[in-house]
Amino acid sequence: MSVSDSTTCTFRKTDSCADNGFPATQFLILGICRLAEPIAVTAIFPYAWLMVRSFGIHDASFYAGILIASFSCSEALTSMFWGTLSDRMGRKPILLLGLFGTVLSLLIVGFPTSFTMALSGRTLGGALNGNIGVIQTMVGELVTKPEHEPKAFAIMPFIWSIGCIIGPAIGGLLANPVKFYPGVFSKDGLFGQFPFLLPNLVFTNERTPMILTAGANGDPGTDLRRDSFGTFNEVDIQKISQWRLNANGTSRPASVVEQTPEKWLTKRVAMLTLALSLYTYHSMCYDHLLPIFFQDRRADDVALFGLGPLHIPGGLGLTTKDVGVIMSFNGLIALFIQAVIFPVAAERLGVWRVFVLVTIMHPVAFFIVPYLALLPRNLLYPGIYFCLTLRNLLSILDYPVILILLKQASPSLSCLGRINGLAAAAGAACRTVAPPIAGLLYEWGSKIDFTGLAYFGAGAVGLVGVVQLWFVPREKHGSSVNPIIPYLEHEERVGDVVEVTVVDDESSDEADTRPV
Repeated sequence: MSVSDSTTCTFRKTDSCADNGFPATQFLILGICRLAEPIAVTAIFPYAWLMVRSFGIHDASFYAGILIASFSCSEALTSMFWGTLSDRMGRKPILLLGLFGTVLSLLIVGFPTSFTMALSGRTLGGALNGNIGVIQTMVGELVTKPEHEPKAFAIMPFIWSIGCIIGPAIGGLLANPVKFYPGVFSKDGLFGQFPFLLPNLVFTNERTPMILTAGANGDPGTDLRRDSFGTFNEVDIQKISQWRLNANGTSRPASVVEQTPEKWLTKRVAMLTLALSLYTYHSMCYDHLLPIFFQDRRADDVALFGLGPLHIPGGLGLTTKDVGVIMSFNGLIALFIQAVIFPVAAERLGVWRVFVLVTIMHPVAFFIVPYLALLPRNLLYPGIYFCLTLRNLLSILDYPVILILLKQASPSLSCLGRINGLAAAAGAACRTVAPPIAGLLYEWGSKIDFTGLAYFGAGAVGLVGVVQLWFVPREKHGSSVNPIIPYLEHEERVGDVVEVTVVDDESSDEADTRPV
């Protein structure tokens, strides 16, 4: 039997896009679906405190934090499950379920009659939303060329930033419409009875086409456990010398048939998941502390390092309007970095170098922020935008490169959903605990005239990430090919012997094994 005879028994499953093309259409659909989560997470931020107060609860600040964190908390508990289930059922059913769960959650939060009902709605939305891990997995599966990875993995953080701008904006503008738009909405109508319904209805209508778009193709996806024609079974040709040809036309390395499944939770996967968790924690601390520090009182008698570097009472004394303008410009800075700087940096420096550089520099972005309170008024805004630009540069470069490294660390695409589910669960857990811890440290720091304590605490977590770099195994990301007797592409390899086993049935013990 010759190699050419052997390959007539197999058929390559062609990709829907050109070999060298970027799957823009698929990423457009994924991006539309991805927009749901940041909006669902952040839309409640402007009115959570008011909603809790409307229920007659006195300690509104504490319970508003509980309400906000409940989405991420339940998401952390279920992301691993949804990621594993997507490896078995396919990606699309889980994606559709997540979108449906978000719609159901928004409706419950829009019609709350008690704090318990609102909390249940947020918790349900997070529990049913496994989309962050599933979408990251789909990104990894769609990208087949390493040079496309920086662009591909920058798209979803870009969408996240857009959602974080749209969510709070619409939530703040449309909450309690009877009060702010009395000429349009009557206090005796539906929106007078449920003052927080309108923004949730808007987001619900926005998600309905997402569900229809994601389900436009009824194919639930490929069962990654079955024999395939090479679409998902990536195999290193340098390591495979025995092939098994089945009567139905499929092929796979003999080692795949005979050996047990490869361990998915490797040291590299575990260390990169820890790196993502540390990043998520200190990033969430930064986002939570920023509006608090900006609006906290500004001490009038503060001189530049007048009483030592650890004496920083209060904040910057800005108004809510000032903070809104600053955060709008901050969003524009983030979008520019994601769209322009990240792809160039990843291409020229490489993913691993970018990961190391931004991890080392991240603590600096936290340690310098408290000292904005020591700047004179004429230097305050330049200092603010310098700090925001530095932090955006480091944060926006860090997240997608960790996702790329996680994909490269996966032993097989068949377990990529489980790995991304674990990463999503770990990240959601950190988003849950970061705000209360950061808030507690800020309160303690205010009592000792050092509000920078919370920022220093987050910077210390960044330093842990720097130390952790030494424990992340570095592996060169090589190329792999599909198991379709790839030696036709390497006919110049003289001296190699490939053993091909032809079987009539998978369960049959009788086979014809011949050297090629």
